[in-house]
Amino acid sequence: MKTTSRNYRKEYVDYHIQPKQKKDRAARNKARLAALKKGKVKKGGAYDVHHKDKNPQNNKSKNIAVVHRSVNRGKLRKNRKSYA
Repeated sequence: MKTTSRNYRKEYVDYHIQPKQKKDRAARNKARLAALKKGKVKKGGAYDVHHKDKNPQNNKSKNIAVVHRSVNRGKLRKNRKSYA
């Protein structure tokens, strides 16, 4: 089985450079920074900041949960159900 290499440049142009994705990324970073300042997460730690309604721009305290990265990056994508 032959695999092709990943084209990071094309991925950046097609997805990451889009204005909506930039705003979403900035909002995710802002939520993580706020949790870091409150002491809920640590730099390089095993926990992620999860947005319960799956909207990264909604950084209200009721929408934010701190969950382990294996749960945040795995379980949600496997069954597409919310867990927090």
